[in-house]
Amino acid sequence: MIFSVSFSKPVSNVAEILEKPYKKIRIRLDTASSMDSRYFCEMFTEKQVFHRKMTEAEVTGFIENHAGKTFKNCVVRTEGKEITYLSNKKGKITKLEKPLHQSDVPEKGAFTGGTATQRLLSAGKKKNYLLPEGNPVPFLVLTGVMTAEGKVISSKYDKFRQINRFLEFINDVLPEVIKGKAEGDPVRIADFGCGKSYLTFAVHYLLSEVRHIPCEIEGLDLKKDVIDYCNKIAGDLKLEGIRFSTGDISAYSGEKSPDIVITLHACDTATDFALKYAVEKNAKAILSVPCCQHEVNFQIQDTMKKDSGDQPAALEPFEPLLKWGILREKFASLVTDALRGEYLEVNGYSVQMLEFIDMEHTPKNILIRAVRKGAGNREESLNQAQALSGALGIKPEIMKNL
Repeated sequence: MIFSVSFSKPVSNVAEILEKPYKKIRIRLDTASSMDSRYFCEMFTEKQVFHRKMTEAEVTGFIENHAGKTFKNCVVRTEGKEITYLSNKKGKITKLEKPLHQSDVPEKGAFTGGTATQRLLSAGKKKNYLLPEGNPVPFLVLTGVMTAEGKVISSKYDKFRQINRFLEFINDVLPEVIKGKAEGDPVRIADFGCGKSYLTFAVHYLLSEVRHIPCEIEGLDLKKDVIDYCNKIAGDLKLEGIRFSTGDISAYSGEKSPDIVITLHACDTATDFALKYAVEKNAKAILSVPCCQHEVNFQIQDTMKKDSGDQPAALEPFEPLLKWGILREKFASLVTDALRGEYLEVNGYSVQMLEFIDMEHTPKNILIRAVRKGAGNREESLNQAQALSGALGIKPEIMKNL
């Protein structure tokens, strides 16, 4: 059985063959689908992703027609081996096979849901999650991640892993957060851009049911229908110490200062407003996964347009990172997060840049975790932030806060 297939390095006329200029294609087994269409295919152009379902026969035919031909590199992973197709400039196709180690092959009865990678790994070792499989968690059951018996729904396994990964980040900083708190004083958390609040409910469950720490959590989002949905779940589960409100991060004041501020995928400068709020309220810990960082990219483009279209001298060293749009966008995102890190260090936080979840699941995988220490080399961080922004001729929202 084929578990996964990946195609890369397309030929120059790929658009003529497949109707679109695909850069790469990924196919994986999806046991949540029907028996007829049990494979999930992602087809990437430079700016878009197209999805389709495929049968096993279609996958086999696609490999035969395009491995080493339309795409110069193709890797197929089956139950017992990994097969690589490579083609050179003259079109000669080389087929390489290597057996998988026994530890990489799923044993009979092993978990068969989620991606092929997850199935392969699950046979070799079992992850010790803060919310373990087999133990039904009420909010996960109600939101369709688990069955009533605690079994993770195969199509929701990525979400299950994401939730547990985030809880690890929270659990690590709890000792610093509760240090000095009076007995019975709740940990207060503000979650900006909470969305459907899988992670908000997970944090509440971790604190109240696993760690037995009293907490008060407020989730904030612009979408009223989403907030109504979250409040209904909280009501159905009769949860205490958690509420959801409709509102804009930039205008949020809050009744009490939070100990932890969470901001996940808050779009563009909304992340900066959340960080500013956290700093002004002396939050003990901040966990932020930025999203859609357009501001710096636009400002860099404005700088590039100056001097009658000639490249400003200050930007010349960055030319290889700026002349291609997709690289400039990634570069701008990294610059933005670097400035956010410096901003937090200037304000007395110890900052870590961490990988949230695998790139296989989302491109937004950098998590900024900051814990307030009240000391550090603030002047050095300020100088570094000013030097970086000055070199690029930019002044994003986060620099205004400095």
